[in-house]
Amino acid sequence: MATKRDYYEVLGVQKGANKDEIKKAYRKLAIQYHPDRNPGDQEAENKFKEATEAYEVLVDDQKRQVYDQYGHAGLEGMGGPGGPGGFDPGAFQGFEDIFGDFSGIFENLFGGGGRQRSGGRSTTNQGASLRYDLQISFKDAVYGTKAEIQYSRNETCSACKGSGASGGSGRKMCPTCQGAGQVRRSSGFFSIASPCPSCHGEGTIIENPCRECSGSGVQKKRQKILVTIPPGVEDGKRINIPRQGDAGQNGGPYGDLFVFIRVKPHTAFERSGADLYCAIPVSMTQAALGSEITVTALDGKHLKLKIPAGTQNGKLLRIRSEGVPVANGRKGDLYIKIMVQIPEKLSSKAKSLLEEVSRLEGENSSPEPMALSEIPS
Repeated sequence: MATKRDYYEVLGVQKGANKDEIKKAYRKLAIQYHPDRNPGDQEAENKFKEATEAYEVLVDDQKRQVYDQYGHAGLEGMGGPGGPGGFDPGAFQGFEDIFGDFSGIFENLFGGGGRQRSGGRSTTNQGASLRYDLQISFKDAVYGTKAEIQYSRNETCSACKGSGASGGSGRKMCPTCQGAGQVRRSSGFFSIASPCPSCHGEGTIIENPCRECSGSGVQKKRQKILVTIPPGVEDGKRINIPRQGDAGQNGGPYGDLFVFIRVKPHTAFERSGADLYCAIPVSMTQAALGSEITVTALDGKHLKLKIPAGTQNGKLLRIRSEGVPVANGRKGDLYIKIMVQIPEKLSSKAKSLLEEVSRLEGENSSPEPMALSEIPS
């Protein structure tokens, strides 16, 4: 016969531990090694029994005094833990002090949570919310649009009105759990609740399931809706559309539809908050002498832009209120980055003219490095 371990060692407490420390230690071990949490694990079950036996002795003042003085041999004279027949659930003391409403704790830990029903009637629940990812163009994100989307959702069955029962036959109390929605089984001194296998926690069952929905109360259908995309929407923005998700259980309300916006990048424009950015090429003579050019905006409008004489490459010019629409009818700005283009080939006349300009300007053939702060970004 295997030698029993010291009860204080089993619970992991000091010999002088008080009852609160003993209860706390046992509770931790009981939850960790409970058979319902470790199905088929014989080692866990043995540790659970060992901890329970140690707790029963150490929480009882009389048995603890005997054990402290004579060890395991002294308890044998008292009939062992729980009396002559071994561990006795009926004699177990202090159980409610450790776990309070113990059934509630272990229902949460080991898969319980069956719902109490009243009068055999089943409750309704709101349906699941759905997600739809919608990709739109950069332009539509800036100025807003309407988009038609199609998706599948569970709709309330038109034949049974969501009840799941055929011909108005309704539901009846589950004979297995008698409407409680849960069943209990004993494991040692524990009574463990779990969802009823017959009604799956509903407390009621359908006698004659609807043929259209097979008793589920819902039917999968395709749906088309028109989604309004507000101006200025950003990538990743979520638009909530109420009651366009799945139908609820037992005729319950519909869930919502969440439309997540994905914005495709533009080839020429970028965005920063409410402002738009683009780059426009100009000739070196336009930059040097100054000019007025026409810029095509994101929405197709033709905008006049004045290039000041002496404009450097990379210079940012602004056109007010031609950016992204924001609140109260206002708009951000459009920033245009000037890109001065240098011709790769020149005619003989153009070359001659530029050489004359170089001579007149007295261009420096030994320039010093520029300060980094002076370099256009």
